[in-house]
Amino acid sequence: MPARQDIRLALPSKGRLQPATLDFLSTCGFSVKTSNTRGYIGTIPALPTVTVIFQRPRDIVVSVANGGVDFGITGFDVVQEARVAEQVHVLHDALGYGRCKLAVAVPETWAAQDMAGLCNMAQVWSKEGRQLRVATVFPEITRAFFETHQVPNVAIVEAEGSLEVLPEINAADMIADVVETGSTLQQNRLRMLTDGTMLHTQASLIANTASMKRPEVMQVAITVLEYIEAHLRAENYFMIIANIRGKSYEDVAYMMHVQTSLGGLQGPTIAPIYPNPLTTAHTKTDEQWFGITLMVKRSDLTHAIEQLRRVGGSGVIVTPVSYVFEEQPSRVAALKLLA
Repeated sequence: MPARQDIRLALPSKGRLQPATLDFLSTCGFSVKTSNTRGYIGTIPALPTVTVIFQRPRDIVVSVANGGVDFGITGFDVVQEARVAEQVHVLHDALGYGRCKLAVAVPETWAAQDMAGLCNMAQVWSKEGRQLRVATVFPEITRAFFETHQVPNVAIVEAEGSLEVLPEINAADMIADVVETGSTLQQNRLRMLTDGTMLHTQASLIANTASMKRPEVMQVAITVLEYIEAHLRAENYFMIIANIRGKSYEDVAYMMHVQTSLGGLQGPTIAPIYPNPLTTAHTKTDEQWFGITLMVKRSDLTHAIEQLRRVGGSGVIVTPVSYVFEEQPSRVAALKLLA
């Protein structure tokens, strides 16, 4: 059978990741267009060699692992549960959305507050001939977590859908499930154990390991990863443009560098401003105007504006940044080692 030549990217077809993934790719410059005739097929104009396939998040991992698709975006929890480390390479495990955690939750009435308390309770139950039934969609992760904490006589109950109701109807004693805000647990009179977080997870970009040996697939991977990294880095910054008086470039640079929030990435960009001679003909001063441009972290924006005003900055413009490209992001450098 001849090797497949097209390049395929699997994206979530439903669930909480579906709209967030499309929004994320769009902000990275990779807007997805769906087919008018086949709803499970799409294209990315910025990546004309790539065909988009829409699948369930769990199916995406399987498709990437068996080579049916070359890339996929799905939850990191699903990737970890699948145990496909040899067939699947995680290109980026933290795309910044779909954040949640896999956690152990027990009925509010139980005395156990942590995994040690749960272990003690399970030991008592075991002597009484009872198993601790844990309902979960993630049996592999859950089993390994309970083994690590040496909880005895555990029965894993594999289930789908709303697991929170299972203890109420006596189909399980407790659950190990995805938790976002915890409100659903409270509504069903459940609570998380204090050290019961099994895994922190969010959307991840994965690739078929064998596919990465194809040069055209590797090039797509590098392009996508470069833009994702540049976009994620840019989310932490604002660009500031302002006018400032000074006697020289060096004078302005000194005034800015002594302010802790005005250093920029490598330093501010400073350029002369050429004022209108008709409006400045009668103005005599040894100072002139300079235009400055610099990047500041979101968390430093308030301080940066205060410091700019302190050194005479005016006409301050603050704008979001779409991309900040590094010379070579560490993830891209690691990816190239697979070639």
